[in-house]
Amino acid sequence: MVHMRHQGAQTADPRVDHKISQPHASRDRHAGHSVAMFRDKFWLSFALTIPVVFWSVDVQHWLGYTAPSFPGSKFIPPVLGAVVFFYGGLVFIRGAWNELADHKPGMMTLISLAITVAFGTSLAATFGVFEIDVWWELSSLITIMVLGHWLEMRAISQARGALNALAALLPDTAERVSGAEIKTVPLSELRVGDIVLVRPGTRVPADGVVVEGAADVDESMITGESRPVSKGPGATVIAGTVVSGGSLRVRITALGEETALSAIMRLVAAAQASGSRTQALADRAAAILFYVAVASGALTFAYWWFSGDNEHALIRSTTVLIIACPHALGLAIPLVIAISTSLGAQNGLLVKDRLALERARNLDTAIFDKTGTLTRGSPALSGVVAVLGSNESDLLAYAAAVEANSEHPLAKAVMAEAKHRNLPMLQATGFEALPGRGAQAVVNGKRVAIGGPRLLSEATITVPPEVKESTGASASEGKTVLYVVVEGRLFGALAVEDEIRPESNEAVAELHRLGIRVAMITGDSRAVADSVARRIGIDEVAAEVVPADKASAVKRFQMGGKRVAMVGDGVNDAPALATADVGIAIGAGTDVAIESAGIVLVRSDPRDVVGAIKLSRATYRKMIQNLVWATAYNLIAIPVAGGLLVRWGLDLPMSVGAIAMSLSTIIVAANAQLLRRVKLRPVAL
Repeated sequence: MVHMRHQGAQTADPRVDHKISQPHASRDRHAGHSVAMFRDKFWLSFALTIPVVFWSVDVQHWLGYTAPSFPGSKFIPPVLGAVVFFYGGLVFIRGAWNELADHKPGMMTLISLAITVAFGTSLAATFGVFEIDVWWELSSLITIMVLGHWLEMRAISQARGALNALAALLPDTAERVSGAEIKTVPLSELRVGDIVLVRPGTRVPADGVVVEGAADVDESMITGESRPVSKGPGATVIAGTVVSGGSLRVRITALGEETALSAIMRLVAAAQASGSRTQALADRAAAILFYVAVASGALTFAYWWFSGDNEHALIRSTTVLIIACPHALGLAIPLVIAISTSLGAQNGLLVKDRLALERARNLDTAIFDKTGTLTRGSPALSGVVAVLGSNESDLLAYAAAVEANSEHPLAKAVMAEAKHRNLPMLQATGFEALPGRGAQAVVNGKRVAIGGPRLLSEATITVPPEVKESTGASASEGKTVLYVVVEGRLFGALAVEDEIRPESNEAVAELHRLGIRVAMITGDSRAVADSVARRIGIDEVAAEVVPADKASAVKRFQMGGKRVAMVGDGVNDAPALATADVGIAIGAGTDVAIESAGIVLVRSDPRDVVGAIKLSRATYRKMIQNLVWATAYNLIAIPVAGGLLVRWGLDLPMSVGAIAMSLSTIIVAANAQLLRRVKLRPVAL
């Protein structure tokens, strides 16, 4: 579970009103716009354009038909064309005003300049200044432009579907339990400490701890984990997750912006709005393209005007402005950012810093903290050796009976294994802690002691060769060995270690397949570190590193220009996470570690480091592909629009230029959507 606290005041309504911001500079060209607005503008503009085209003199001549004639029919193209200009084109003119106010002329300025020149040319032709009919081209141009913007905004909206889905996860009401009474209340009335009933098939209304009941909980929308997670008393639950197969009574621990769900939404939104080196490159290219387009339009106009073709000078210069609109460049990066961030969130990867994700594609080394990252961070029984005349079940049953009275982490490991094997719980009396040695108690009338090597040396108990060989091997691997003595005779030995996560081996193997070296930093002894590294396949180990020196250890790995990722979960990992080229926090870790990282793994699964690198590489490929396409398109399209191929019979009308520009944008959008096909986790996971 991701524990990220918002430092501001809690909102009055726990259902956070989340607004998705566009990932663009000071004044968004689509600020205040919506998908529905452009949809409506397109369909009305399209409906008005049909009669403009139908009654166009040129179109009638080309297609060989005669439109019905009646009083005023000749005014249909100019009147409806003007309506299309002011209704469909005004949104671009307002956008251009904003760009010029920011001293950043760009796409909207180019579009506005093009349609204004086209409108002026059409108006002049209507009053007889030119012998040309271009109202149909103006109307078609604006309609196609509006269609392109509608498709763009819909694509970005769909890319951010993960955020919208997250925002819709919370229910409207909750069932609050007060004694024997259960009352349905709005979420705004809930308070921390309240008990709520969550029935099967309903969503958890707020973060909390289970106080009663057992059920499977679907956390897929939060963590990306496809399998339901079993929850019982003491387990934590996350707002927005779905309960099935039972009901739970949950004590609320966080509401509104304090919940993990809200924290995830803030991180995803911030990542989508954050900067990118590639985005900065695209912005600069779009700005340069504006001046290139204006200069090209001016040269086109001058060339054809002084060539004696005054009418086509205006049309071709307008076509240059249209076809050069940096629409594809403007969409190339923001759409990829939106899709990659949403894709990451759906797979349990929260990208806090876009630059961190961008750097992940070039990593040379991934460094893992051992405890709590590659291992579970809690001891577990890894070996049982019974001496002749005894068996493992009796040995564990006696040990668990004594340890049932202890709060030591090693005692909990023994108890957990006995419970896992469904062994009978024997009753112990006269429990006594033996400082520095272990503990003892009377079990079934027999005195049983459990402890380390000192327990045996003080009682002068001889260890049989087969036990000595096994415990020696365990000790050499850094495991803690506990001996069980019954009535002064060695009954057997137990090996306890910090359990390695089963996912760690696969994570290391996948990183090696990606060409990345894997290192480990730990404060544990060299023997323990080498044992873990050997079993997982880690390339390099920094052992016995005190917390204050972890950042220095990361710097040593960075020597020679190596690009390094640090993966950790604790407070003492925060400096190392901040020092690394890419800081990756395990989601179950502390707030400090998460705040110091650029990427957060919600699932606490080391395999997701591989997913982050794959996402980084796939995202960068899509960005470069889109930039190359958008740039190459303009290099070819601008000269053609300017009339370079006129002598060979190819002269682009304004409307065809608009179609070409829109197709370029659609190609960029479609290519970005292909990013959704990237599999961040192996199928077998």
